[in-house]
Amino acid sequence: MYNPIFNYDDDNFIYQTSDDMGIDSDGDIHMRISDNMSMDIDTVELHFNSGWQNSDDDNDF
Repeated sequence: MYNPIFNYDDDNFIYQTSDDMGIDSDGDIHMRISDNMSMDIDTVELHFNSGWQNSDDDNDF
């Protein structure tokens, strides 16, 4: 299970669907570019965010 990612540019959350893809609370699909950056697939805009998790990350807090 992934934690929501905060999208600083749109002030909403991206919900990860896999290690490299996610959908935000507006319904836009994002592709991971780096740990703190994603690209909106429809607009091809880059967005700064709080950070993506990998499926092999330890999810125990």
